Amino acid sequence: MRRTALLLAVVLALSVGDGLAQSPASGDVERGRKIFVSHGCYQCHGTQGQGSNAGSRLAPDPIPLQALVLLVRQPRARMPPYSPRILSDQDLRDIHAYLTSIPKARPVAEIPLLAAPP
Repeated sequence: MRRTALLLAVVLALSVGDGLAQSPASGDVERGRKIFVSHGCYQCHGTQGQGSNAGSRLAPDPIPLQALVLLVRQPRARMPPYSPRILSDQDLRDIHAYLTSIPKARPVAEIPLLAAPP
């Protein structure tokens, strides 16, 4: 899935003319978090974008913004499409900024309660 999304991002970046693909992704992390929650994205993708049986993992290391836009506008499988009237391009930039801000989990060895005893 991730490989397909990356391929779609490249195709979209070469074909989109609205400036979204040409401009650097800039977004408001806190606004993106609020939109992610208020539009119910967390219900399938988890509050930290970790994914579930209902939705794929989105973070950490989200797919490129252009791929995210394509998948939100023209989703495959069970996800409903979100038109620009529902989620604007700026909303998607902000959501992407939020997903990008989510840190990777610490390795098990660095978590004292989970580390093997000496």
